Amino acid sequence: MSLASLPPSSRPDRGSGRAGSEIPVGLGPDTPARGGRRGRSSRITPQERAEARSVSLRRIGALFVPHRWPLVVVSLMIAAAAVVGMASPFLLRAVLDTALPQQDLGLLVWLVAGMLAVAVITAVLGVVQTWISSRVGQQIMHTLRTQVFTHLQRQSVAFFTRTRTGEVQSRIQNDIGGMQSVVTSTATSIAANLTTVVASLVAMVALSWQLSLISLIVLPPAFLLTRTVARMRREITARRQAELADLNVTIEEGLSISGVQLSKTLGTARSLIDRFTESSHRLVDLELRSELAGRWRMATMSVVFAAVPAAIYLSAGLPATAGKISIGTLVAFTALQAALFRPMLGLLSVGVQITSSLALFARIFEYLDLDVEIADPVHPVPMDPATVRGEVRFEDVTFVYPNADSAAVAGVSITVPAGSSLALVGETGSGKTTLASLVSRLADPTGGRVTIDGVDLRDLRLEDLAGIVGVVNQHTYLLHTSVRENLRYAKPGATDAEIETAARAARIHDLIVSLPDGYDTTVGSRGHRFSGGEQQRLAIARTLLRNPKVLVLDEATSALDTETERAVQQALDTLAEGRTTITIAHRLSTVRHADQIAVLDHGRVVEQGTHETLLEREGRYAALAA
Repeated sequence: MSLASLPPSSRPDRGSGRAGSEIPVGLGPDTPARGGRRGRSSRITPQERAEARSVSLRRIGALFVPHRWPLVVVSLMIAAAAVVGMASPFLLRAVLDTALPQQDLGLLVWLVAGMLAVAVITAVLGVVQTWISSRVGQQIMHTLRTQVFTHLQRQSVAFFTRTRTGEVQSRIQNDIGGMQSVVTSTATSIAANLTTVVASLVAMVALSWQLSLISLIVLPPAFLLTRTVARMRREITARRQAELADLNVTIEEGLSISGVQLSKTLGTARSLIDRFTESSHRLVDLELRSELAGRWRMATMSVVFAAVPAAIYLSAGLPATAGKISIGTLVAFTALQAALFRPMLGLLSVGVQITSSLALFARIFEYLDLDVEIADPVHPVPMDPATVRGEVRFEDVTFVYPNADSAAVAGVSITVPAGSSLALVGETGSGKTTLASLVSRLADPTGGRVTIDGVDLRDLRLEDLAGIVGVVNQHTYLLHTSVRENLRYAKPGATDAEIETAARAARIHDLIVSLPDGYDTTVGSRGHRFSGGEQQRLAIARTLLRNPKVLVLDEATSALDTETERAVQQALDTLAEGRTTITIAHRLSTVRHADQIAVLDHGRVVEQGTHETLLEREGRYAALAA
């Protein structure tokens, strides 16, 4: 899916831009992500159920491939521990059948020492293998987190316009966090339990094959029961994670600075509390159901397992078998049987855990499988931002939203010579912001092309383009850190002198140094410590610090009062020398000195010329200026 296929309801000029952003963001559908209904139930959809079932176990296993050698070492240690541990029942039988009846103290000491040695060896091996397996698991979780974050960074603005912020956070935090036990202990758990089961079975048969048959009669119903419980857990897990995402959205919307201001001014705090309470209550119910799913069934199986020793004791005392099985063999076998059922239950539990975790993997893989709508070209054209002249051309550019009756931008051809200025004016919805967003490649044109110095923007690396084109719009996003770090965010290697120069150019330096902590003053969440005009000037300074050859100013001075606007405009006029500037403005006073003005109407250029020329024509521009 491309940005060109987004619905007209989300056109930027229609006011769908997300507040708090420093770039035009209204390029996505104005509909919530899946499951974004307020007060939604926690019912899993058929699509979600199908996704959970379609997750490939091979793909999950591929996560462990880079760590195969540590896992091999762990497996060998587990096998060694299992083999060593199997010596205990034979040592116990020797104690009961030989050392104690014969009062052989020397043999008894050696046997007891052997038991202690087995305990020490298995304990040490257990600690080491737990450390290795946990480290591997954490590395896998780190890989998943960084892969998801990196992939989401490559997504277009349209994706984030149509996706709830809390949903994205929930995928990275809750879903990946919920897989911790699976990726940190599943592989070793399977290896440890499987090895113990095999070793126990061999030892049991060696002690008494007849008693072994009695012990193994419970296996078929145990496996069938486990499959039923696993299916129950998987569905509940998917519903629980969806509810967690809803809870995250409520927190994001209700506790952000903008959300708090909105709730206080509209008096909606009670409804937000009710919404959060209901979501949390549903989550409690799902957590309980997740914990209790199949518990009665598994408890019944535990009772059956516990009844097996009683059956063994009974069979050993029957007339047909009385005296044929020694006390030592009986006790050792019972101990082995207990050692068998514990890992057997562990394997069944791991199976349930893996199956229920498929819902988590499905949600993570869904994000990793997202197509990158605006991607780097396979064979990029090299372009050094320092050597760019800055000529911008719109060559028969068309941009169409899906299901739209008409194009948002249609057949626009404009040449902006290097170092000159272009002003885009027109009524709301005329396509001004849409056209300007194509310059920074927030969207790709449906038809035609946009070039800088004759190179199609789609042939440039996104990182190179970001170094060439600087964007400032009316919505300013400031990080919750110091003023200095907010400015340095645009150029991590910037010196304090460069930061101060940019601030002076944006007419914000004097204000900054008047603050108690100067450039080290914390701006507060989303910059709400500063006024709208002050935020705007900080955003301008941040962009200018990068020294782009092309400037896109989308209502960049709209939040400023007349006096401040005049000062900033003077700074921009000075800095625009040698740069190509594309300005979008409703106040025609800010664009009257532009080298050329293009008037847009329903996505088409209906007039083009200088301020004086357009006024003389007494056309659309003159009507706007009236």
